[in-house]
Amino acid sequence: MKIIKNPPRADWKAICKRPVLKVEDLQELVSQIFEEVKIGGDKAVARYTQLFDKTSISAPAVSRAEIEKAERELPNELKEAIQLAVSTITKFHKAQMPQKLEVETASGVICWQEVRSIDKVGIYIPGGTAPLFSTVLMLAIPAKIAKCNQIVLCTPPDKNGNINPAILYAANYVGVSKIYKMGGIQAIAGMTFGTESIPAVYKIFGPGNQYVTAAKQRAAQLGVAIDMPAGPSELLVLADDTSNPAFIASDLLSQAEHGADSQVICVVKSEKLINQIEEEINSQLEQLPRKEIATNAMKNSRFILLEEDQECIDFINEYGPEHFIICCKNEGFYTKNIRNAGSVFIGNYTPESAGDYASGTNHTLPTNGYAKSFSGVNMDAFLKKVTFQKISESGIQNIGYAIEIMAEAEGLKAHKNAITLRLNSLKND
Repeated sequence: MKIIKNPPRADWKAICKRPVLKVEDLQELVSQIFEEVKIGGDKAVARYTQLFDKTSISAPAVSRAEIEKAERELPNELKEAIQLAVSTITKFHKAQMPQKLEVETASGVICWQEVRSIDKVGIYIPGGTAPLFSTVLMLAIPAKIAKCNQIVLCTPPDKNGNINPAILYAANYVGVSKIYKMGGIQAIAGMTFGTESIPAVYKIFGPGNQYVTAAKQRAAQLGVAIDMPAGPSELLVLADDTSNPAFIASDLLSQAEHGADSQVICVVKSEKLINQIEEEINSQLEQLPRKEIATNAMKNSRFILLEEDQECIDFINEYGPEHFIICCKNEGFYTKNIRNAGSVFIGNYTPESAGDYASGTNHTLPTNGYAKSFSGVNMDAFLKKVTFQKISESGIQNIGYAIEIMAEAEGLKAHKNAITLRLNSLKND
């Protein structure tokens, strides 16, 4: 990891740059696949599954027999771990459900707001070397709580045409019945247009590689909503002399092992801490099965030495991390003043991996600085808020004159007339 000591504020913007994700270079390929899937449906999806995933799929829908087989194969201890995670995630997300809001804005004018679920949602779950069955829980649970009418889950098959059993078990356990063996660009295109097998959806959720990211951007251009702009995973840890160097190193590595394009930042308030954490990183790195991936990610990563609290929090807000771990004596200052972060983890015994799996918060979070303007996935992401109003005779008399004046000022005569007719009717009565 690169070490930067007390950088001037003028350099912060450059320091905060993430590894470049060149989705523009993928747009031609994405557009081509989208067009073919739009026209060719299942056949086009199958062709690209053969090309990219090296397997032939005759029927993309996962069968009941495959789900039951996955349940038999999965170790009981993993099933129990998933069940515990379902409990905590459900509890936290149920508490987020908004209540009906009703206000009398003027005498005789009642306005209220109610929530409605998004009818059709699509969930993309990456497969490969790290099949993210935990993301099934993070996306399917709030979708079920919101009562979305249709939940479609797509995930790439392995070379034998199978889906990781943990993904199938997690999806089935939380009640997702529409599961499809398709990944990458073709899966996003399938959920965008619909095929003979897979229904089209209104909003697509889920992480993925640069191909999936580019495909989701294309879907958004075609009128299908997406959860948020996404990019490589990232973590920022704030540490001082009260931190445990072994814990800090483990947190940095847990994020680095996601992918070679991941980025981890450690803001330290004590220079001697850098060497202690580096020693722990080198020691722990040797024990990781994904050592090569984590090592490459460390090339994008850095230590930042900043000694004053205000300097630290200003830098962190400028970076806007996806995950932010606070391991320092003055944690109250940072929890009060953090504005730009996807999810915050406080104290030596709150690792980022707790939020990834089973503390209850959602791990689908904005990356690449989008925490400055986006929230992580929560119940609102699966809901729409519809406003209602009802105006009585006295109510239209109380606000009608103001509406007439405003409509006249904007030159919208029909708008004014809709009020005038009603007011005149009441006068005549």
